[in-house]
Amino acid sequence: MDQREAIVAVLRRDDRVLVIRRGPEARRSGYWAPLSGKIEPGETQREAVVREVHEEVGLHVSPQAKVWESETDDGRFRLHWWTAEVGPGPATDAAVLHLDAGEVSEARWVTATEFLNMDPIFYGDREFFERVLPAL
Repeated sequence: MDQREAIVAVLRRDDRVLVIRRGPEARRSGYWAPLSGKIEPGETQREAVVREVHEEVGLHVSPQAKVWESETDDGRFRLHWWTAEVGPGPATDAAVLHLDAGEVSEARWVTATEFLNMDPIFYGDREFFERVLPAL
């Protein structure tokens, strides 16, 4: 099986990160995680960050930096973790989210400690919030 490429968008507001509970149409529905999605053919990682965030929560973002790489627990995807800033665009107020009901059941701005106490979460996401995020 070929490994696919995907992005993870790390949107921060002060000491909080935007995380979602995956919706009923998402793979691994019910899991809490940062925004993420597959990179489409011909699309750059930066373009995928912009598209996925807008599709899932309606925010316009500007990708800042790739900060980490990991694999999904089943090895199906190589994840490229990017920080991104909200704006400019119509939905610049990060409190105004327009959730894609199939992909996203709920969204919250949480601290790393709050995220680590959510259930269920992916093992790789735990590593990011424990080890990588504090160094950013």
